[in-house]
Amino acid sequence: MASNQGNEQGKGAGSSQKTSESGSAKGTSKRGFAAMNEEQQREIASKGGQAAHQKGTAHEFDSEEARRAGQKGGEAVSRNREHMAEIGRKGGESRQSAQRANESRSTAARGSSTGRQGGKDEDDKG
Repeated sequence: MASNQGNEQGKGAGSSQKTSESGSAKGTSKRGFAAMNEEQQREIASKGGQAAHQKGTAHEFDSEEARRAGQKGGEAVSRNREHMAEIGRKGGESRQSAQRANESRSTAARGSSTGRQGGKDEDDKG
């Protein structure tokens, strides 16, 4: 382990220097799995998951564990106030458009029945 720590601290020596120079110009360069596109990563991960299931070592959530995981995810998302505000706006817009659609349907229905009633009132008056 000490040799790994030494390599971490002494990046300026030997071939590591070339990597750090090119890395510092562009940021950190991706290698291995991280350098692959998403499709390749998914394909490899899928094969790993299939192999684990075949071997019998794959983890499967029970309902309680899944509930806890979902709860944690919900808590993490709800900490992002901007994201939650956006969700609320979308919900409000959706509800508002649904209300308008219902109102226009009921107004159209009332309008046709009101027209008939209005005619009867005129007949009664005249």
